[in-house]
Amino acid sequence: MYLSKFLRRVALVISILVSLTGHTVSAQTPPDVPDAPASGNPPKISQPKSQHDQAAEDLKREEHQRILGIVPDFNMMDNAKAPPLSPGQKFHLFWKSTTDPYAFFVAGFVAGYGQANNSNPGYGQGAAGYFKRYGAAYTDAFDGNLWGNAILPVWWREDPRYFRKGTGSTGRRVLHAALSTVWCRRDNGTWGPNYANVTGNMIGGAISNLYYPKEDRGPELVFGNALTVTAEGAIGAQLVEFWPDIVRHYRNKKSKQASAQSPSSDAESKQ
Repeated sequence: MYLSKFLRRVALVISILVSLTGHTVSAQTPPDVPDAPASGNPPKISQPKSQHDQAAEDLKREEHQRILGIVPDFNMMDNAKAPPLSPGQKFHLFWKSTTDPYAFFVAGFVAGYGQANNSNPGYGQGAAGYFKRYGAAYTDAFDGNLWGNAILPVWWREDPRYFRKGTGSTGRRVLHAALSTVWCRRDNGTWGPNYANVTGNMIGGAISNLYYPKEDRGPELVFGNALTVTAEGAIGAQLVEFWPDIVRHYRNKKSKQASAQSPSSDAESKQ
């Protein structure tokens, strides 16, 4: 989902960086319009957008969403009643997320961290060990995204995006974000268990047995990775939920500072 393995790792990386520094639209039949005079031009009638067209517009806008102007936030949707994505649009969102330059940066960060801590020692050290860890990190993210954001959401008709609450008490919003890893909106507008995300994490963990060192394979890898990614998703969702509020607070603070400095500047110029 929005909280696929890649985006969870993205949110986790951003948490570290920060610590350091809709209405469903349907096709409608246009109303009857009386015939125009033979000498006149027929009146133009604006056609309502189909669900697919509106979803395409939403998706195009989402592709420009980034945290700190760098980290992709393509899966975040503010409108809880937005029309669902088509199967092709879900795969497009998956591909956009996994091929963004930041996805490769995250894989490099995870590989470097693993190298420094000698995780999965079967990979060894040196350049060879690093690139093995890099490949594993990127493949983990790719698999999680493929199954959790595309294949299973299409099959089970679940929406892979994160629908931001944006209003209400802080406690309710925190809970909403945390539960998004196990609770999601469906294509028909209802909400229910996030089967795609949970199952996608399990499938990704199972596939990782193909390329992790022999001593690290087995059920513990599958379930351990799945639980870790789910926990990362619950944490990362908090950043996605509250980031617009952080930006708004910062802008308001800067605006107030600018307003306070302006009268002082005017007074000095008059002296």
